[in-house]
Amino acid sequence: MLSTIRSLRLHSRLLSLHGGIKRLPMEAAEALLSLYYSYCSLSPCTVDLDDCQTSMHIWAANHRRCNKPNLVLVHGYGGNSKWQFILQVAQLTRDFNVYIPDLVFFGKSYSTRTERTEEFQAKCVCDGMKKLGVDRFSVYGISYGGFVVYRMAEMEEKMVEKVVIVSSGIVYTEEQKSEYLEKIGRNVVEILVPEKPEEIRTLCRLSMYKSDIGKWFPDFFLRGFIAADRWRKERQELIENLLSKKPDPHLPVLTQETLIIWGEKDNIFPIQLGHQLHRHLGPKSTLKIIKDVGHAANVEAPYSLNELITSFVLSGRS
Repeated sequence: MLSTIRSLRLHSRLLSLHGGIKRLPMEAAEALLSLYYSYCSLSPCTVDLDDCQTSMHIWAANHRRCNKPNLVLVHGYGGNSKWQFILQVAQLTRDFNVYIPDLVFFGKSYSTRTERTEEFQAKCVCDGMKKLGVDRFSVYGISYGGFVVYRMAEMEEKMVEKVVIVSSGIVYTEEQKSEYLEKIGRNVVEILVPEKPEEIRTLCRLSMYKSDIGKWFPDFFLRGFIAADRWRKERQELIENLLSKKPDPHLPVLTQETLIIWGEKDNIFPIQLGHQLHRHLGPKSTLKIIKDVGHAANVEAPYSLNELITSFVLSGRS
């Protein structure tokens, strides 16, 4: 009996060691990314929300400059905030006081609450900004993050000054949703919350037009990326909630000036959805299309994207 217990303990330790080894490349990459974000004058902080039921991790400007506007960056699926904005953050921090939250169940943000909606995510980001004393800001959200910033602008009109939405299929018909899901030809939840390296590569192929960055990374690194994922079930529930929603015939028209940006070759949310969102928002919105770019404009055209965001948010400032 004693030998059996010892064998089980040894097996458990070996499994734990194996998991730790798999995570090492990812942990090293995360550490380097953190150093880079610190170099960009951002510091990590954590704010407690909902009577400590929710914890939100945010990269925040080290020193808030009164002569710079505040800009909140909201990521989509495909990793935490550091991975998604790495090619944009240095340029944006020159012109803005930048705040980059990890959405709940991404990175180091989590909650014991049961809500799995973009409205809940929006409330958490707004409440996080209030905790940091940031009461006026513009927002930029990409993909799933665009759904979140739309709700932020709706629920906090006085806080949110201007809105930038990139590649977010917010306005759609049920027929379009079915058509696009069928065109992808794979289980969307499996692609967005991958369990295998090949599923990450599939997401990269769908997101990119000019290049396939998924093939640059070896399997051991991608396995480490997957092994570091602590909130798989919750993120699956987030995307399942979004996919199950019917088109909202009463979707509010935002009062803020809104810039819509779309990749011409987007294979996840086709450009038609950008035109539909533009028509829904009316004259206070502008649609800009980046040529020869897919869904992940933040990776394929970060400088063009930054120029559009910067000129829009800074326009009209004295």
